[in-house]
Amino acid sequence: MKIIYLHGFASAGSTGTATMLRNILYDKGVEVLSPDIPVSPKEAIAYLTSYIDQERPDLIIGTSMGAMYAEQMKGYRRILVNPSFHMARLLTFRGMGRHEFRNKRQDGQKDFKVDKAMIAEFKEVEKAALCHITPEEKALVWGLFGKRDKNVNCQPDFKKAYGTDHFMVFDGEHYLNDTVLKRVVMPLIKDTLGVS
Repeated sequence: MKIIYLHGFASAGSTGTATMLRNILYDKGVEVLSPDIPVSPKEAIAYLTSYIDQERPDLIIGTSMGAMYAEQMKGYRRILVNPSFHMARLLTFRGMGRHEFRNKRQDGQKDFKVDKAMIAEFKEVEKAALCHITPEEKALVWGLFGKRDKNVNCQPDFKKAYGTDHFMVFDGEHYLNDTVLKRVVMPLIKDTLGVS
């Protein structure tokens, strides 16, 4: 079996969440892939669409920005953790300028710049989010939301598009920590994949 983990903004595939998923699921026969997502939103969506269609994962997990991208990967089972469906708005008000990556990237890039062009790309990419949700799609997607998330609150967006059958609020913040990963996300992963 195979999981693809999509990291959040200013992160990389080397994030500790992906490492922990690999460590926990290694002896269950589950491979965890975690690519570096391109900084450009248009490049990111094109890259991820191709990558995911090539890898054919059994499950996609995304956090924050990665969850916004994961939501658009129709036809796959997905777990969206604190999805950020409004990156353009968020970055316009608190993200312009240079940012350092929080994790090591394979291409060696250390930082990147958020400018008006990037925000325009996010606006364009976000238009495809939360659209064309069929009953079959609703059955494939879970939304997990930290009740103390001070960065993003897209609960109303998720509930409007997907309903509340696969909606869960957990005791946590925006960024995943080991406790939330083990107590909240892992049981859902195991249940979804049918592993013990």
